[in-house]
Amino acid sequence: MHDTTDRTLGRLRRFVDEWLLAAQYRHRAALEVTSWEVPDEPVPFSQAIQGRYRPHPTGTPWGKPWGTVWFHVTGTVPPEWSGEIGAGQVRPELVVDLGFSGANPGFQAEAIVYSAEGEILKALEPRNQYVVLPAAAGDRIEVYIEAAANPDVPQGSFTKPTTMGEKSTADPSELYTLRTVDVALLDVPVWELVQDVTALGGLVEELSAQDPRRGQIVAALEDMLDAIDPADLPGTAQAGRAALATVRSAPAHASAHCIHAVGHAHIDSAWLWPVRETVRKCARTFANVLALMETDPDFTFACSSAQQYAWIEQYYPELFVRIAEKVREGRFIPAGGMWVESDTNMPGGEAMARQFLEGSGYFLDTFGVETTDVWLPDSFGYTGALPQIAAAAGKDAFFTQKMSWNDTNAMPHHTFDWEGIDGSRIFTHLTPVDTYNSDLSARELARAQRQYTEKGRANTSLVPFGHGDGGGGPTREMIAAARRTADLEGSPKVVLSSPARFFAAARAEYTRPPVWSGELYLEYHRGTYTSQHRTKAGNRRTEHLLREAELWAATATVRTGAAYPAQDLQRLWRTVLLHQFHDILPGTSIAWVHREAEQRYTETIAELEQIIATALAALAGEGTEEVTFNAGPFPRGAVPALGAGAAAGTADDGVTDLVRDDTGVVLDNGRLRVGIDGRGLITSVLDLRTGRQALPPGQVAGLLQVHRDIPNQWDAWDIDEHYRRNVRDLTEAISIQEITDTSGGAGVQVQRRYGDSRIVQRYLLPDGARRVELTTEVDWHERHTLLKLAFPLDVRAEQAASEIQFGHINRPTAANTSWDHARFETVAHRWVHVGEPGYGFAVANDSTYGHDITRTTRADGGTTTTVRQSLLRAPMFPDPDADQGRHTLRSSLVVGAEIADAVTEGYRINLPERTVSGSGAVDPLVQVSDPAVVVEAVKLARDGSGDVIVRLYESRGGRARATVTPGFQATGALATDVLERPGTDRGVEVDPDGRVELDLRPFQIVTLRFGRP
Repeated sequence: MHDTTDRTLGRLRRFVDEWLLAAQYRHRAALEVTSWEVPDEPVPFSQAIQGRYRPHPTGTPWGKPWGTVWFHVTGTVPPEWSGEIGAGQVRPELVVDLGFSGANPGFQAEAIVYSAEGEILKALEPRNQYVVLPAAAGDRIEVYIEAAANPDVPQGSFTKPTTMGEKSTADPSELYTLRTVDVALLDVPVWELVQDVTALGGLVEELSAQDPRRGQIVAALEDMLDAIDPADLPGTAQAGRAALATVRSAPAHASAHCIHAVGHAHIDSAWLWPVRETVRKCARTFANVLALMETDPDFTFACSSAQQYAWIEQYYPELFVRIAEKVREGRFIPAGGMWVESDTNMPGGEAMARQFLEGSGYFLDTFGVETTDVWLPDSFGYTGALPQIAAAAGKDAFFTQKMSWNDTNAMPHHTFDWEGIDGSRIFTHLTPVDTYNSDLSARELARAQRQYTEKGRANTSLVPFGHGDGGGGPTREMIAAARRTADLEGSPKVVLSSPARFFAAARAEYTRPPVWSGELYLEYHRGTYTSQHRTKAGNRRTEHLLREAELWAATATVRTGAAYPAQDLQRLWRTVLLHQFHDILPGTSIAWVHREAEQRYTETIAELEQIIATALAALAGEGTEEVTFNAGPFPRGAVPALGAGAAAGTADDGVTDLVRDDTGVVLDNGRLRVGIDGRGLITSVLDLRTGRQALPPGQVAGLLQVHRDIPNQWDAWDIDEHYRRNVRDLTEAISIQEITDTSGGAGVQVQRRYGDSRIVQRYLLPDGARRVELTTEVDWHERHTLLKLAFPLDVRAEQAASEIQFGHINRPTAANTSWDHARFETVAHRWVHVGEPGYGFAVANDSTYGHDITRTTRADGGTTTTVRQSLLRAPMFPDPDADQGRHTLRSSLVVGAEIADAVTEGYRINLPERTVSGSGAVDPLVQVSDPAVVVEAVKLARDGSGDVIVRLYESRGGRARATVTPGFQATGALATDVLERPGTDRGVEVDPDGRVELDLRPFQIVTLRFGRP
């Protein structure tokens, strides 16, 4: 037989494009439209209907960037349609084209439709332009449409500067033209035929030319084309469907891959739109979902981010009631259990715990639902501490797809046990479809089956489907695709499912999955550790202020009976958690988002400082004695950890001497001797106790280096490896002057200039310390430039220890493998440690996350290990002014440091003491006998009981035995999970008097709950 496949497919394409798609609506009738432009920010329905509406015929422009226009639509279902509507093959729908472009849904105009009474009916999206009208012929139509004129910010490029990231800088010209506002008759058989042809035609493209199944489908499509009449599609659509019935009903192979399709809409809580627009995106998306649920009883939808539910509860209470009903039915599914889908690289340990406490706590309090999975499809890599934190929050499964973005190495597994730094494991799935915005097309289903790496041992994967990023969610076409591929020969089997059903099925078939140990490092988007420094500095500062506020407020409540500001602290925590979203904290959002984030941080800092001041005043009491409060987990002089006392002075032989000679300045405090030359560079750091020189011969520390930083694709997201090949050392000084510190110590201040930027560096050697403190003040005005601070050290470090949540991770300093080579920029929290057995160095910071750590061999045979902090960048998209302006960054170099010293220094530089006037010392609420066991949080219980919650962890990577003693009358103690419920932590024994004996494994986290009378 002659092969006519190409001719048949060509015929099919023309038929679909020129006749079939257009025939989905039999008739259309234009409706009357008037409009009102909101003067500024969005307003609620009750206010919008009071607006002054003017005629707005189709073809009229509308919508200034970030503006809102309300359309009032009125009309009648034409009476002459009565006979067709009564036959049951058609239904009337409102069809609206706001002037949609070819950009993705969520990146352009979108709208929500209200009834005349203010009930939300459904949203309008570029690929979802209808609203079902439960109307008969002759019925009146009246709706209001709130249309958002959101601009397509990237315009197809994620590198070019844009003015659209702020209302104040955007071109005020109207962006869209209203094209269509019609009542139309949907021809259901024609629409069903479109879905048949889409599924089968797509499958043909995925099958090989030698596959008999392909030939059968092509022949059936040929028969369908013969059976229908383009001039009478309503009359012949059923005949066309009948011609496809046999191939449409052929069952899938017994060995076909099984895909659990989970309705989803990945809604970025801010990104190329501000937070206020995300609130409306949630309402629009959830309205779409609820409308689908009314027509399809099997459709379920998974939505993570408790914050998004809370927004709907606050701003759209009627919609929230409907969502809550579907949650009770098990169809609208809370997933993930976090407050937002946060970044996981940069939030601190306690912040990650609070993501689960607030997120899962909200789901429990609001819906009575406990989620058991972690749902993070789009974060930029995943910390090695996450398995333990998640397990401590009651989670036993983890889902993502982002690791498919690796630029060098492919992950070897799609389903596996992920082992964290403490040994905890969590069942993990990386979807092989490589998207969280699937449309369930034949192409995507085939890709999932083809790429699935567990073949032979397992055969099940999860595919999230629905328009995402900017929301929109699943469509009726996607559900139709799922129906047609539920059991279709040549295709994977598709079952409409939920996260819980998928994980149960995947576990059942894969009882001995492989293990991946340590972090899931994303080989991409490495610039996210550095972009938008002010946002990152705000996060770091508020995290530590929240620690202080809770500690001192809890102490004041227990010691003095002062009221505990629980509601205020929860609200402030939720503000910080929101801004840890994976496009805010990483610095990859538009200018509006980061300007607003900085404002929220400023407000949060001011409020936390007031809470702290109130608590300290209550604790210090009346008096004129200087009382120093230490919120850190380690004593500082005579001041106990987590308590207050009189500050201890420095012995006379520890005072720093400053001597100027012909070569520069020498600082000496009896422990270190630091040389600073005439260029303002550190040329020597001599450990006087051991005689060891920290710096390699001829090299300098505290060196600022600038790199050309022009990534290939994603400006704010990426640092590409080629940046290293273009570097300039900042060695010229405008001025150098001596300085002293009021708390003790001496040093120098150096002024530098680079391009249009001004830089002031301060080097300080504190009295009696074995650390050099560095402060870098920058007025930054560069573009596409990366600023780094270098510490070359004379040590052969086989690996670098970088602090992450509740511990640290060891990464090789050599690049033996492609995995090592790809890890050229890494994240660390407060410190990095490099060393040889018995001797090392710690480099700490107060607001920096990006680092690179390399090892080289010198001509003298020695080894140099260089630690560099990434201080600032200057990407041009999506915020063309990212990082511009003034910044202050603090760093320190600790000499002769072990891991324990690094931990101590990390807390010191981020938690300065506070001195107030009062009457005397304040005993800590809790004491720990072993300094390896670090107290991370002290607070009162979330349930309002007044119990004291203490979270602590083993900090050095070894085993630890410790006694935890409450400094108050405790009625008992128990170990709990992160949600403060009784837990099952092994190695925790409680004495009758409330003392707790701990036997901890490396990096183990324990949460203790102490009862109070």
